[in-house]
Amino acid sequence: MTRLESLFRRVRARRRAALMPFLEAGDPDFEVLERMVPALVEAGAEALELGVPFSDPVADGPVLQRAAQRALHRGVRLPDVLEFVRSLRRQTEIPVALLSYANPLVRYGWEAFCRDAAAAGVDAVIPADVPADEGEALVSAARRWGLHTVFLVAPTSTDRRIRLAASLSTGFLYCVSLTGTTGPRDQLSPEAVHVLRRVRQLTDLPAVLGFGIASPEHARAVAQEADGVIVGSALYRVLETAEDPVRAAVDFLRPFSQALGGP
Repeated sequence: MTRLESLFRRVRARRRAALMPFLEAGDPDFEVLERMVPALVEAGAEALELGVPFSDPVADGPVLQRAAQRALHRGVRLPDVLEFVRSLRRQTEIPVALLSYANPLVRYGWEAFCRDAAAAGVDAVIPADVPADEGEALVSAARRWGLHTVFLVAPTSTDRRIRLAASLSTGFLYCVSLTGTTGPRDQLSPEAVHVLRRVRQLTDLPAVLGFGIASPEHARAVAQEADGVIVGSALYRVLETAEDPVRAAVDFLRPFSQALGGP
């Protein structure tokens, strides 16, 4: 059983949702992130979505675009991200899902990427801008190297496309809570619970909700429908100005873990 499968088995047994923070690889910097990840595990994080910096992150709002640009300006590239995961594995067994746009993966090579990602300790790859019906090359390579693939579905996805994404996903299905880019919102999208319920009717895969989850109240509102909740832009809005990013991340995310019932 993989780390992700074990996590969602535990979560479902307790009828709650897991907390999955998003971190941009290389921002604030790798030294800070190496201290931050174990601290977040202690604070209740149960899986990690790790972003590969990219120059044109079309699904990301301004906060995460800035994080990606800061990492790119530091020279962070995909091999550096994989080396960071390898280093993390000396400290923690938290499941790591790597979110990347297609360009860095294509340049690296699907087969080489899946081989090296699996060897580094990555659990899953989330191809942010690859539709499920164009993901055959990635899926084939990932299966050969024991890497989960996770595709995205949105409130606008048809039942047919949700079934297709589910058929090519393992580990979990990434449910986008709204139509648009990432970013903290004052109000939880009214589409969030609806898309989760549709996914529940169409697949048994764990459903993880992301985009626009900005407060513990948002997380609590979807906890009965989701198997996991991703918090990214709201966290980075805090980290951008934090004097102590590790402490700020822990203080910000601990109430989310409490709202979701904790590990």
